[in-house]
Amino acid sequence: MKKMTIIDVAKRANVSKSTVSQYLNKRYDYMSEKTLKRIEEAIKELNYQPNIVARSLKQKATFTVGVIVANILHSFSTHIIRAIENFFNDQGFHIIVCNADDEPGKEKQYIQMLRAKQVDGIIIFPTGVNLDLYQHMIQDKFPIVFMDRTIEDLDIATVMLDNHLAAKLAVDHFIEKGYDRIAILTTSIIRNISPRVERIEGYEAALESHGVKIRKEYIKTADQTMFSSVLEELFSLDKPPAALLAGNDIVLDETLKYISDRGLRIPEDVAVIGIDDVPYASFYTPPITTVSQPVLEMAKQAVDLLLDQMKEKDQNNKAASVIRMSPSLIERKSC
Repeated sequence: MKKMTIIDVAKRANVSKSTVSQYLNKRYDYMSEKTLKRIEEAIKELNYQPNIVARSLKQKATFTVGVIVANILHSFSTHIIRAIENFFNDQGFHIIVCNADDEPGKEKQYIQMLRAKQVDGIIIFPTGVNLDLYQHMIQDKFPIVFMDRTIEDLDIATVMLDNHLAAKLAVDHFIEKGYDRIAILTTSIIRNISPRVERIEGYEAALESHGVKIRKEYIKTADQTMFSSVLEELFSLDKPPAALLAGNDIVLDETLKYISDRGLRIPEDVAVIGIDDVPYASFYTPPITTVSQPVLEMAKQAVDLLLDQMKEKDQNNKAASVIRMSPSLIERKSC
């Protein structure tokens, strides 16, 4: 059976070959509804399948991008990957998702693999260690956008949360509700991963703005395997915290598990706010107050930045900057 070509589609739809090409590339700006309908029907009738390899060779693009996420177990990561995929799909691109597990070695392997596969660009939630690879991508004018984390002294476009404000919103709410013994727990800051460091900075600045003394014993960071023992330390203090800010969704999960295991009550024994709005927050008992990230807006911003670079490869990152998105407090019953 003869393999249908773009020329066959053009003849059946009674349009030019270039018009069909524009349709396949989702550039509909100057097409009438009738033209769109005719091309769509012609493709279906002929069972036409675009030659992706030929398209890539002609346009010198694979229409594929990579997304290297630091830890796919984070609720934020899962939701933003879904949003990124949707936005790229609308533009005719596929994505390859890689989970680095916050390990620089895995991140390095994925960067090398994606470049070997000639993806058109990469969005990275950086571990912050592979500086030579990041720098090489800048030198090669390879389209790259950082998500969620920033690295000083690297001129790479970055989209992330205003983490200082996120912590401030939580602390302000605790203070408003009458709490002043407020602790914060985040995952490890051993590599100075920016969101974690900034949330602690925001927490401290917010306490100072309210005239509340910063107690170092209320500031805890640890790997996930150590959360239980760190929480035990906190609540064994002579004056244990009356409120706890969970620095991300994984910390919140472990905190709620610890509170349940110890028979503590929220908010009577300890008030809780989590940064990242987890799916169960609204129906947990009691519902959990959270600080939410604008996932859709962040994803759209990152996709637009990468697409702009891919369109102008000789000018990528010419105006690289850190774009910080504003969080919002979702008040429920845990505080």
